[in-house]
Amino acid sequence: MKRILIILSVALCLAGCGIYSFTGTSIDPDVHTICIPTFEYKAMRVNPSLANDLSEEIRTRFRRMTRLEQVEMDGDLEIIGEISAYDVQASAVTANEVAAQNRLTVSVRVDFNNVKHPEESFSGKSFSAYADYDSSNSLDAVESTLCAEIIDKIVEDIFNATVAQW
Repeated sequence: MKRILIILSVALCLAGCGIYSFTGTSIDPDVHTICIPTFEYKAMRVNPSLANDLSEEIRTRFRRMTRLEQVEMDGDLEIIGEISAYDVQASAVTANEVAAQNRLTVSVRVDFNNVKHPEESFSGKSFSAYADYDSSNSLDAVESTLCAEIIDKIVEDIFNATVAQW
């Protein structure tokens, strides 16, 4: 019983301090809002829905995993990004020098501005993720599935770099 009370007391102290949460974030108690404008699309190869899908996934992650209110502008935190690359390359080649697998890679550049604690801000940080697919499939046939997988990886990395500080 005594052990349970000690564990409960420690948990309440950690949760109550506002700096650490059980979702893994470390957001200072004076930070209340976040602004995440839609990412710009600057890659040469076009995917018309990728910028919106990525931006929405980031907003959803912050809505679910933090207490921050999302605002259109002038947030305490601001994440501004651009999709800088969207490329397909052969990732595995057969003995006949034919691609057996292709790799879709997406790269984004992110500027993170923490108005209340500028020392935590960063500019131009790159995040990249990829997914492989069998070359017998066309990119059009697998693109939405691959992009969802890639977006999940990139969102996790951006979230960790901004508020989880991993």
